Amino acid sequence: MRVLVTYGSKRGGTEEIARWLAQALREEGLDAEAAAPQDVGDISGYDAVIVGGSLYANRWHRDARRFVHRHARKLRERPTWFFSSGPLDASAADGDLPPTSQVRALMEQVRASGHMSFGGRLEADARGFLARSMAREHAGDWRDMAQIRCWAASLAEALALSGDVGPATRESEPHLPF
Repeated sequence: MRVLVTYGSKRGGTEEIARWLAQALREEGLDAEAAAPQDVGDISGYDAVIVGGSLYANRWHRDARRFVHRHARKLRERPTWFFSSGPLDASAADGDLPPTSQVRALMEQVRASGHMSFGGRLEADARGFLARSMAREHAGDWRDMAQIRCWAASLAEALALSGDVGPATRESEPHLPF
C-alpha cells in the first residue's frame, strides 16, 4: 500500500507535519512518502492520498487547493484524507475542529474520507507584516506529536479494514525522529 502525503506550506510547519505523518504511517507498516504538490506529477502509483494545507485567514494554502483541483478525478478513485494546520493555540489538540467551508467544499469535490486539524507554528521572528503582527501575541508551536501519531494509526487501521492492505505492523513503542 503506497500512500502519498502532500502539503501546501508557507513557513515549513505544515511540511513538517506531512513528513511526520509519512514517518508515522511507515511505522504502521505502510509505504508512505511526503512530497510537495509541485513535485507530484501523477498519483496513479499511490493507493491512498493525504493532502494537507496551512490555514491563513480560514483559507487553505494555494498549493494544496491547486493539487486537489488538478488531481480531483483520481483522488475520487482512492481513499483520500485532508488535514489543516494553523490554529495558533491548543484548540486543535483539545477537540476535533471542523474543516473550514473552503476545505469542506474541496473534500466534497473528491469525496474525501475525513479531515483532521492540527495546531500550527509561528516563529517569533516571522517575516511579513501580518505574520509579524500575529507573532507578537501568538508565537509558538502548537503541533501535537501524539495527535499526529494517533491520526496516522487510525488511517492505517482504516486502510487495513478496507481490505486494501494486510494488518498494519506495529512496533511496541513507535519512535519518530522529531
